[in-house]
Amino acid sequence: MQLEILVDPEIALAFRESHGKKAYELDDMLAAEFVFIDAKAGEKASNEELTKAFDTTDLKACVDRILLKGDLQLTTDQRRRMVERKRKLIVMHIARNAVNPQMGGAPHPPARIEAAMEEARIHLDPFKSVEAQIPDVIKALRPLLPLKFEVITIAVRIPATEAGKAYQIIRGFGDLSKEEWQSDGSWVGLLTMPAGLQTEFYAELNKRTHGSAETKIVKHGS
Repeated sequence: MQLEILVDPEIALAFRESHGKKAYELDDMLAAEFVFIDAKAGEKASNEELTKAFDTTDLKACVDRILLKGDLQLTTDQRRRMVERKRKLIVMHIARNAVNPQMGGAPHPPARIEAAMEEARIHLDPFKSVEAQIPDVIKALRPLLPLKFEVITIAVRIPATEAGKAYQIIRGFGDLSKEEWQSDGSWVGLLTMPAGLQTEFYAELNKRTHGSAETKIVKHGS
């Protein structure tokens, strides 16, 4: 016996990708709060049929089981939007974490990564998590795009007049392994971040400190 529910596909996919851990509200998930034998015909499953299939008539429990084990049907537009969202997240991940070793460790612009994905004819699965698809995407890109994944540690000094405003910005880019407020009110620290973030980091830091911050890369690592 086939049982059906009418769902928001993106909320349903998020629930499935979390292996049932992501919370949701039934009225957000379901277009109609019923389990159907035939959704198109509006034929609802009886309590007896639900009990036989799921050992319960509790709607939330039945929906959870269907979401985790059933087939998720998408319209063409829904599939396109979900694939595009995953593509953007994968491009962002590579741009933030990988650099071009042939260009002195400079980050790859997102447009270059997108173009390489098109050239490699990479097809993304709308039902598979971004994390699960990244290794295959990177493998397909390597013949076309020199990629090196590494982290860098940057020594940063901010003068007293700008330290308060810039401190939270710095923390948002990576992990501080060492930091210290100096007697003159300036701040110094060691920040470790994905190498691909360095261009964005320098731009934001210069903006917040009006170019008065001092930086130096002190370590490269994988």
